[in-house]
Amino acid sequence: MVDIAHQHDTPAETINRPAGTPTPPRVDDNGRPAPAVRYLLAGIRLALGWVFLWAFLDKTFGLGHDTTSAKAWIHGGSPTKGFLGSAAKGPLTGFYHSLAGTTFADVLFMIALVAIGTALILGIGMWLAATGGAVLTVMMWSAVLPPASNLFLDEHLIYAAVLVVLAFLGAGRTLGLGRLWATTPLVRRLPWLV
Repeated sequence: MVDIAHQHDTPAETINRPAGTPTPPRVDDNGRPAPAVRYLLAGIRLALGWVFLWAFLDKTFGLGHDTTSAKAWIHGGSPTKGFLGSAAKGPLTGFYHSLAGTTFADVLFMIALVAIGTALILGIGMWLAATGGAVLTVMMWSAVLPPASNLFLDEHLIYAAVLVVLAFLGAGRTLGLGRLWATTPLVRRLPWLV
């Protein structure tokens, strides 16, 4: 029998742990995730930032991945017409078809893509990026209900959840400008911009 009273400094998850078993990453003295976890979160943040930024670049310049040069935004193409006009299905089809190809939807969508992608890559404005990214990805999810791969769940909802987790855990402070951004007079006055 283990005397837990004499092991009060030992984390509960390590009591009775077989020798050689790795200990899961813990938090540091300030309650922040351990360095390995912080770098993993930073990598996820950078990857998601690239997903948003790449979508902006491809739709703007028609780099040939999903958007041909002829359909590029700079050549008069609409970034929302194809997806919202033909791929949208389900209970919100009428709403999304009415937005498809409108200047308002195109400009708002492209601003959202570049702003979210840039904020995530730089590690600044994480709450705005998480909120905007979550709203955008949930809207994309709702445009194709039910999703093709599952009854209700697809990658858009996972992206939304991960974005919120990244903001909660301060993922912009590692491999990003989040720490510096938090010290600016603007962010000190308006902490929700962190």
